Amino acid sequence: MATYTMTVNGASVSVNVDDPNTPLLYILQENVHLQGPKFGCGLGQCGCCTVLLNGAPIRSCTTGIAAAAGGTIVSIEGLGTLANPHPIQQAFISQQAMQCGFCLSGPMLYGKAFIDANPGATSAQILNALGQTPLLCRCHSHPRMLNALSLYAQGKTQ
Repeated sequence: MATYTMTVNGASVSVNVDDPNTPLLYILQENVHLQGPKFGCGLGQCGCCTVLLNGAPIRSCTTGIAAAAGGTIVSIEGLGTLANPHPIQQAFISQQAMQCGFCLSGPMLYGKAFIDANPGATSAQILNALGQTPLLCRCHSHPRMLNALSLYAQGKTQ
């Protein structure tokens, strides 16, 4: 058994794990008790399990705990609070860009990473960037999500 330490949403977390290939998603759900990243497909194809690892979006269902050791992980819970949501969360709220919320980690965190690297990105650029990775939303909130990401890119989240 090995001990892996990382920072999750600003807190230091250490876990003892037998298998270094144990999916990070399982650790985040079972040991850290996060509810944002979800198990969708288990194959890295849908994006429901997305978190930021050292600022880059990853699929936590296919990333082993050893690959995240020593890293900084941010989930959608770590972006802001109910009283003080992160601007991207506020944009999603103002645009009513989620229905069930199951897929939310994917578009929000991939969108945030792209927009933070490309401030002022246009809707077409955001759509193109999100099209480079499979993100599945079954409730068809795509247009509202794109509107929210565009608002975030323009700094207009209220």
